[in-house]
Amino acid sequence: MPNYQEPQNPKSELDNVFQALADPTRRAVLSRLTEGPATVSDLAKPFDMALPSFLQHLKVLEESGLVKSKKQGRVRTCEAQLLRLTEAEEWIAHQRAVWEGRLDRLDVYLKSLQSTDKE
Repeated sequence: MPNYQEPQNPKSELDNVFQALADPTRRAVLSRLTEGPATVSDLAKPFDMALPSFLQHLKVLEESGLVKSKKQGRVRTCEAQLLRLTEAEEWIAHQRAVWEGRLDRLDVYLKSLQSTDKE
């Protein structure tokens, strides 16, 4: 019988966004790009790392859909794509609402326990 392996689920787009946001360098790049497009060399200036390392960060941002780049001649310009950030924000808001509802129900339950203890 041949070895059977479950198919691996590819990472979701939302997973890619959170992975991209997990790194402080990538968050700083994205923050800079919210001010407007910038060249790769301008984006790399504030960071104390080799350009190939910085380009790996840009690759993660592009693969997540948070950044789009275009090359004109020898200059590559990047710009933020905030739609993906909005999707992450909506997921977080949904999770917050779920947990706030749970905490509200817990609060009601604990108050009912306190009132029965006083009787």
